Order: sequence, then structure tokens, then C-alpha cells
Amino acid sequence: MIVSLIHRDLKGRYKNSVLGFAWTFVNPLLQLVVYTIVFSTIMKMGIKDYYLFLFVALIPWIFFSTSVASGCNCVIEQGDMVKKIYFPREVLPITFVTSQFINMLLSFVVVFVVLIISGKGLNPLALLFLPFIMIVEYFLVLGMTMLFSALTVFFRDLSNILAIIVMAWQWATPVMYPAEMIPEKFQTIMNFNPMYAITVAYRQILYYKEIPDVNTLINAIIMGVVLLIVGEIVFSRKSKNFADYL
Repeated sequence: MIVSLIHRDLKGRYKNSVLGFAWTFVNPLLQLVVYTIVFSTIMKMGIKDYYLFLFVALIPWIFFSTSVASGCNCVIEQGDMVKKIYFPREVLPITFVTSQFINMLLSFVVVFVVLIISGKGLNPLALLFLPFIMIVEYFLVLGMTMLFSALTVFFRDLSNILAIIVMAWQWATPVMYPAEMIPEKFQTIMNFNPMYAITVAYRQILYYKEIPDVNTLINAIIMGVVLLIVGEIVFSRKSKNFADYL
């Protein structure tokens, strides 16, 4: 059922658009151009190859932000199916997040091409940790999507609130700027930002071509596991009453 729904989502997402599936690549590239112009020309960051510095963190962020901000409605959008057919409700957030994850993987093809063409290159040893970080982010995002999609069924305003939170969240995460710019007094708070360690790890692997710091990996794993467990517990308990509120 998950495979069937993912196939339907990917096939129908850009069905009537002119560019079609190309929007998977166009959207992050357009964002990259805008941010690069702003932070390289207007608000100069002084970072070498800033477009690469940004790109390797922007793609994972788009996966996270889209899944959380839009995924909170994944149960509501399938309300008719939830009320008519019995199936494990977890299928819905899993389908949505996996579909977005596939988009991220396809976008990373562009990232690798840009890194190679630019001469930045890749560190094969560091690259071995990339699938691990991707999996950790996947489960982290899945946990959050399960949590918010369950709560949104009962509190519809949550979807609008999340859109604002995610927008602010991006500036609280070192996506457009280096983690070193965060004042030391806020470093402890950053450890509670689940995307902080994930973003730093992606950048260490792809931009700095380094093996991720052990503490970064441990923090990312802990946050991913905790959020997945919390999301599953809340979703499992709330799913019994979905049909009554849809």
C-alpha cells in the first residue's frame, strides 16, 4: 500500500504542470540562486564557494521543512480513505515522508554533479557516512510528521502555526550561515534543535569533506530516535479517533 501511494503521489504531483518532474530540481535551484545572491552580494558572508556551502545544507532542509509543514495535513487530506477503509494509519505519514525523501535523493544527484564540476570534489571516506545521516534525518522527520499529523486532526490551526514555526526555524538552524557564528551562550540551546546536528553533519561530509564529529553523530541519533518514538506513541494513541474528527 505504501509503494502504491508513493507511486501515485510522485506521478500525480506535477501531472498538469509544464515542467513536470523537473520541478523537483528547479525549486531547490531557484532557492539556491536567491539565497546566494543575498548572502554573497548584499549581505556578504565571506565564505569561499558560498553556493556550495549553502547547497549541501539547503537540500536536507527543504526535505525537513516540506515534510513537517505540509505533512501535518497528510491524514486530513486522506480523510475519505481513513473513514471508509481500515488500514494502519501510519501508512499515511510514512508515504508522505518517503515521497519527500525520494525527492531529496534526486536533488542530491544535482549536488554531487555541482561538487564535481566545481572542482570541490568528494571525500570517499567521509561519503560513507552520508547514507547514515540521511537515514537518521528520515526517521527524525518521520517522527515529527507522525506527531504533528496526528495532532492536526484535532487542532486544525496547527498547520498554520507550523508554517510560521518552520520559517523561523530555518534561521535558528545554520543553513545559510556557519555554525561558528552562533554565540557560545546559545550553543547549549542549539543542542535541542534536531536539525542543528543534521545540518552540521551534511556540511562536514560534503563541503568540508570531513568525517562527521562523533558528538554530532551521537546527538543526531539521539534526537532522531527520541522524536520517532514520541511521534509513534502519539500517533498510535490518537489514530483510534481519527474517523470521528475527519
